[in-house]
Amino acid sequence: MNILILGSGGREHALAWATAQNPKCDKLFVAPGNAGIAELATCVALDINDGAAVVTFAQKEAIDFVIIGPEAPLAAGVSDTLRAAGILTFGPSAAAAQLEASKAFTKEICDASGAPTAGYAHFTEHAPARDYVQAQGAPIVIKADGLAAGKGVVVAMTLEEALDAVDDMFGGSLGAAGAEVVIEEFMEGEEASFFVLCDGEEALPLGTAQDHKRVGEGDTGPNTGGMGAYSPAPVMTDEIIAKTMDEIVRPTLREMARRGTPYQGVLFVGLMIKDGAPRLVEYNARFGDPECQVLMMRLGAQAFDHIQAAAEGRLNEAKVHWADDHALTVVMAAKGYPAAYEKGTVIKGLEALPQSSSQMVFHAGTARAAENVTAVGGRVLAVTARADTLEEAHSLAYSITRQIDWPEGFFRSDIGWRALR
Repeated sequence: MNILILGSGGREHALAWATAQNPKCDKLFVAPGNAGIAELATCVALDINDGAAVVTFAQKEAIDFVIIGPEAPLAAGVSDTLRAAGILTFGPSAAAAQLEASKAFTKEICDASGAPTAGYAHFTEHAPARDYVQAQGAPIVIKADGLAAGKGVVVAMTLEEALDAVDDMFGGSLGAAGAEVVIEEFMEGEEASFFVLCDGEEALPLGTAQDHKRVGEGDTGPNTGGMGAYSPAPVMTDEIIAKTMDEIVRPTLREMARRGTPYQGVLFVGLMIKDGAPRLVEYNARFGDPECQVLMMRLGAQAFDHIQAAAEGRLNEAKVHWADDHALTVVMAAKGYPAAYEKGTVIKGLEALPQSSSQMVFHAGTARAAENVTAVGGRVLAVTARADTLEEAHSLAYSITRQIDWPEGFFRSDIGWRALR
């Protein structure tokens, strides 16, 4: 098969890495890709949010299958355009991708399907939102309704922080994403990420992970797109997985199908778990980043088979084969992230690091300038290791991280702390 992956982050590098190992893969293209992806695929300069441009390229290169990595092309309807052109595609329709593109839509689906989630209110105007926050008090969660590249959620522990978040969002700090705001009750418990493949009818649990959203050690500071992750998540027991499928995932998928918008792709189920009871935090319509890195590291080439089965409506015959292993990824980010950071700094030492089925440095925000790999994003590398135990994966990942020569970067030293303590 000739395969095209859309995206340029660590998630897409991990998807490309797993796909390239599968014997079905003849030619692999990634648009636009990055410096790391260029080592295993042909990178293509393409506007991935322009469905017509993607179709033209796919037809020119005889692409058999397109895998959509990030959320923006999904919200833009690129999957709809590809399917209309008869091209096999992995990723939900624009209508189904509203599960990520609109927090208010997700809450509406939860109300209709009875899926347990946080209490909430939805606002389109600034003043009523401020009044609501003052009446509810803190802690409280403020969410931009639209897509905000992982920066649209503020878990406010004080009233002042909550009001500032409302002011910022309605003030335009997140552009159109913050034109509407969802305000939720603060849920206590342990967070986990659960990934389910869907083909419009069937749902296949793919794997679990735990992300570290906050920028600072001990889960402090502002939210980010994710500073590291590990898999599996110990909190996701077989019982919790069964409850999540029965109470949250399957009711959601039935409601989506009832509305005429069946869900096909990966459903990222963000959960809060307390006293053995899972509640939905959010849905995403694509693999998480950096969770995708640990999942792909553990799944390897079989990941592509399951993704293809989801796209072709064959999940009823799919079975995930897990080894009894663990993976952990450490994100290296540019100093200053998630606020302003410098671009164009040089990263050294990557060439000397071995790449194997047990260790990979997945590139997220990199480019090649002459002979150098340079940092062009906030989250830049995802150093990922797999081993028999989480302790061993942790030790290996940090050993690799410390060999990378990038003074302008930083990383958290406590990824996996909940499971390791």
